[in-house]
Amino acid sequence: MTIVIAAFALIGLSAWWWGNDFIRSFEAERPSVSHGTTGDGRLERGKRLPTSGPNFHAYSRLGALFGRNAVHSTVRDIVLAAYDSLAVARPDVEFVYGETGWPSGGPFPPHRTHENGTSVDLFVPVLDAEGRAAVLPIGPWNKFGYSIEFDARGRWNGYQVDFETLALHLLALESEARRRGARIGRVILAPEFEDELRGSEAGRRASAELPWMEGRPWVRHDEHYHVDFVLTN
Repeated sequence: MTIVIAAFALIGLSAWWWGNDFIRSFEAERPSVSHGTTGDGRLERGKRLPTSGPNFHAYSRLGALFGRNAVHSTVRDIVLAAYDSLAVARPDVEFVYGETGWPSGGPFPPHRTHENGTSVDLFVPVLDAEGRAAVLPIGPWNKFGYSIEFDARGRWNGYQVDFETLALHLLALESEARRRGARIGRVILAPEFEDELRGSEAGRRASAELPWMEGRPWVRHDEHYHVDFVLTN
C-alpha cells in the first residue's frame, strides 16, 4: 500500500511540474483561429504558454496544468519573442505571466474577458528594498498574486513596482506584435500609476504610444497589467 501511495504521489508531482509542457507537445501545429471579442468569443486550437523559460514563469504550475494559460498562436509568439528581447534589455529580471484563457476560449471566470485568445495578464516586475530586481511572492495565500494590493505609488510589503521595466515590456510586446501584423488594442493598468510610469523615457513612450483603457477598470489592475491584442486573423 505504501508503494502504491508513493507511486501516485510521484505521478501527481510529475503532472504538477511537467504536465503543462507535456500537453503542449501534443498541440496541433496549425495556427489558432480567434472568434468574437474578448468579452464574448471563442478560440480554435489555442496554444498553451510554456510553464517557464530562461527569464519568465507562469503564475501557477497548477493553473498552467489546468489550461488557464492558453492564447492564440500569434499571441503566444508575441509574448515569447518579447521575453527574448527583454533577456537582453533586462537580463536580471524574472518575469511572471498570469492568466490568459482556455485553449478553446469562452467564459473564463472570474475574468470578464479573456474569451478569444487575445488577452494576457502580466504581473508587474518589482524591485526589492535595496532596489534590486525581485519576483513577487505569489501563491495560494494571495490568490496566486491577484489579491496583492499596491499603494498609489506602487509599493507593497517592501516591494516597489519597476515601472521602467514594465514600460519596456509593453513596448517590446507592441514591437513584436507589429512584426507579426498585429498590435496592442488595449492596456489596462491602475490609473493612479500614470505619474510613476511617466518617470522614465520608456514610460513616457509607453504612455504616449499605447492605447490605454479610458476610465477606471472593473478591478484595480495594480498587481498586474492586462493586454489585449488585435490580430489580423
